[in-house]
Amino acid sequence: MITENTSPTTARRALLRGGVAGAVALGGAALGAAPASAATPASPLGTGPRTTPRPGTAEEALRELAAGNRRWRTFHERHPDETPSVRAALTAGQQPFALVLGCIDSRVPPELVFDQGLGDLMTVRSAGEVLDEAVLGSVAYGVLELDIPLVVVLGHQSCGAVKAAVQADLTGARLPDHIQYLADRINPYIDRAKEGDARVDSTIDANIRAVRSRLAAEPDLAAKISAGELAVVGARYELTTQLVHRVT
Repeated sequence: MITENTSPTTARRALLRGGVAGAVALGGAALGAAPASAATPASPLGTGPRTTPRPGTAEEALRELAAGNRRWRTFHERHPDETPSVRAALTAGQQPFALVLGCIDSRVPPELVFDQGLGDLMTVRSAGEVLDEAVLGSVAYGVLELDIPLVVVLGHQSCGAVKAAVQADLTGARLPDHIQYLADRINPYIDRAKEGDARVDSTIDANIRAVRSRLAAEPDLAAKISAGELAVVGARYELTTQLVHRVT
């Protein structure tokens, strides 16, 4: 639980040492709704082929990500698009079908949690999915230059950046400058109506929604959305279940 007397040192360390929280209620619609099945050994690394055409629309991309996350959480990974022929083909260019803006947390690598391979996803990562000009420019590049039809803002359970922001807000502690920058951008979305772990958990969702809304409001991206060429969605990864589900 987070308390008023949490020390500044604890707040500073929370960014990098966010442990797995207890099981939380899963809100929103699951990206992959199929029930988990008995675990089987994964495919040998790099031998799994892509068995469906590369997605060309946001709806197709969402279905592919849902299928990949289902494979991941049921231990049926295919490790697609890692073969020598794929690596050779990618020297001529790339056509990723989705862009994932995720957190830097080492437990949430998008290519693994969605069971995708080389050339499949463009990933942009910052602590707490915080936006700055470099992040915005990276997302815009994927959408405008590579015609990616889907952007996923992927937050996660027990986010250390959110924990640090919540603890600093409670204690008034000043974090190291560059980490304080992150906390300042998460701070407006802190759910102060809740206490303890529930405050952190609710703030994670609120931050995902805020980042998604900010991206969708960017003029160039908004024009793509209006034309039916782009979807920007919020999602969350649960460390306890490995499920990715929508945050609306």
